Amino acid sequence: SYNCSQMQAAQQLVKVFVTRRIPQEGLKVLSQSGICHVQLWDSDEPVPQAELLKGVSGARGLLCLLSDKIDQEVLDAAGPDLKVISTLSVGFDHLAIEDIRNRGIRVGYTPDVLTDATAELTVALLLATARRIPEAVAEVKNGGWSTWKPLWMCGYGLSGSTVGVIGLGRIGLAIAKRLKPFGVKRLLYWGRTPKPEASEVEGEFVPLDALLGESDFVVVSCALTPETQQLCSKDFFGKMKKTAVFVNSSRGAVVNQEDLYEALSSGQIAAAGLDVTTPEPLPPDHPLLKLKNCVILPHIGSATYSTRGIMSVLAANNLLAGLMGGKMPSELVL
Repeated sequence: SYNCSQMQAAQQLVKVFVTRRIPQEGLKVLSQSGICHVQLWDSDEPVPQAELLKGVSGARGLLCLLSDKIDQEVLDAAGPDLKVISTLSVGFDHLAIEDIRNRGIRVGYTPDVLTDATAELTVALLLATARRIPEAVAEVKNGGWSTWKPLWMCGYGLSGSTVGVIGLGRIGLAIAKRLKPFGVKRLLYWGRTPKPEASEVEGEFVPLDALLGESDFVVVSCALTPETQQLCSKDFFGKMKKTAVFVNSSRGAVVNQEDLYEALSSGQIAAAGLDVTTPEPLPPDHPLLKLKNCVILPHIGSATYSTRGIMSVLAANNLLAGLMGGKMPSELVL
């Protein structure tokens, strides 16, 4: 009868599908909750579509990643039981929001907790690009380092510079706060509306054209929306200084990569640093990877051990709150 009661208990648990091996801390929260039966795609690689459709079938909750397209097909496969989707990300452009809203499904996400890690990485990327660090490391390794030369490996410094931030949200502000102590002279920003918190960094709200024309460093940290899709294209780069450095740690689709390649290879702008691309991963034979003045990282903005652990716990707690009909720590207002 012990087995029988175990089976009854298991039947009372609600099914939750987790699309990837996430940090242990998050899985522990789910397994210790006592309310859900977790089915996990136990791999570091993305779940194949067929397995995703099978996994969500009959699930009450879904914990997914940015790389999982949660579209109508997936929602149909899940069926009417699906009540909550929790994404291990700040971005939600992988979710079919309208369909999800129409079905009355609640969505949890993980803002705030990765702000510091992403801001730090953006500053690291900006400095690495501006001071040509990857290029310099390669020169040491391949024997290109000979004698000291006055102009060899010269780059651009932050001291006395003008920095333009596109999208002064949580992450944009955190980036600005970290850049100011480098001796940045002016901090310009552009977005939908002026932000009262810009006063914390003496930020000046300016039109986009003014930001592009005056900035020595242009940092993109806006959300991906229909307005920002391909915002950074030929016209955009054409308005930047020839000595300017472009950095994007938001979403790859904000940039037209063909136009960026053109701007970098023709000397229209000095250099670019990207933590995000389209597609991800970027194929190893992509033209941008052939350029010395382009530093590309594999979307590691939030990749610190502690941040990823905290993200997984938040995603798990969002999911549990949604399953129990309670208040989520971070719910996306649909």
